[in-house]
Amino acid sequence: MITFLANKRFVSRDSIEQKVMNDQADISNAINPQLYLIKLLDDYEINIFMLNDIEKRVNYSFANIQDIAEKLVQKGLLKRIERGKYCRHNFNDEWVISNYLINDGVVAYWSALNRHGLTEQFANTIFVQTAKEKKGKSVFGVDYKFIHVAKRKLTGYKMYGYGNNQYRMTDIEKTIVDCFDLPEYSGGYAELLRAFNSAVLDANQMVVYCKAVNNIAVTKRIAFLAEYLKKPDFDVFFKYAKPLVNGKYNLLDPIGLDTGEHISQWKIRLNISKDEISEICNKIY
Repeated sequence: MITFLANKRFVSRDSIEQKVMNDQADISNAINPQLYLIKLLDDYEINIFMLNDIEKRVNYSFANIQDIAEKLVQKGLLKRIERGKYCRHNFNDEWVISNYLINDGVVAYWSALNRHGLTEQFANTIFVQTAKEKKGKSVFGVDYKFIHVAKRKLTGYKMYGYGNNQYRMTDIEKTIVDCFDLPEYSGGYAELLRAFNSAVLDANQMVVYCKAVNNIAVTKRIAFLAEYLKKPDFDVFFKYAKPLVNGKYNLLDPIGLDTGEHISQWKIRLNISKDEISEICNKIY
């Protein structure tokens, strides 16, 4: 349907209705821009946001979005995560927040082991893998530690959560490989051995991630353990690992003592004995 206006221009009814809606929005914003921002956050179900993209997400431009956000913080309706990043006053999802603290951040290591149900031990710190440098910090009582890695290692993650509350986290295979690569962030070597033993692993994916990490000692340790613990369907991993075995012996536990049995096939020195490995993996909490 069209409408004939006094200036003899024809416009659609939809255009008129849209203009009315925009005018009403502008009036609401002019009267109370803080209240209008909260309304838009409700309408779009947004719990966490950055100033540099919130206007695009809600499809509306404010005169001074930073000033509005800061006033809402003062009134207790928003919380400031860090400069330019905010969330609703009752939002406390540390996993989602971890991704907002650095734009390529991925929940990893001990934190991912726990989220995947591979350890009952829970760190007081959220470990975030990133290809950027960032100092650790505490947000709303939660400590975050950022583990800087080469960009090639920043792979093997999926989106978890739902809707606007999604976050990136390494999948099970990448979590295991990462923990062997940097075991100091795994919650302890015994926890890592138990996690490896209990995890259902895709050997093809393990190959992909070992290639990305590019740490021969890690590949050798995983190959030995997979063989000793009789991990099923690992032939493709053994085929990948065998040509990489060099003349150097690596300790099974890289921070343990230089002692124990030598395993010539994988050039691994068992500073944790086979009996100890079995005892650790069979331990019931």
